[in-house]
Amino acid sequence: MADIELVVDLRGRPIETLNDFWDAVAGPCGLPEWFGRNLDAWSDTIHARGISNVIDSHDLLVVHVDQQGLFSEGRQAGHALAGVFDGEQNRLVVHATK
Repeated sequence: MADIELVVDLRGRPIETLNDFWDAVAGPCGLPEWFGRNLDAWSDTIHARGISNVIDSHDLLVVHVDQQGLFSEGRQAGHALAGVFDGEQNRLVVHATK
């Protein structure tokens, strides 16, 4: 049986800050209004589960973003966010922009 993936494609959406990222994933990931909007809260949500019924109902979370704004080379906040993804149960795919 294949793994059930939740794919959140944010390509083409301007994401300059962590708040922009939280705004972008809140709906598709079913984040509650009380979600902490910080890296620890995101880590708990995607690793420990139990915070979002949407994420919990999928085996894998895959988030696609463009390599710009928050995810540009040298952006520390983007690098820190990428480090929260484990590459197995949850993946961040950064696509080169043209």
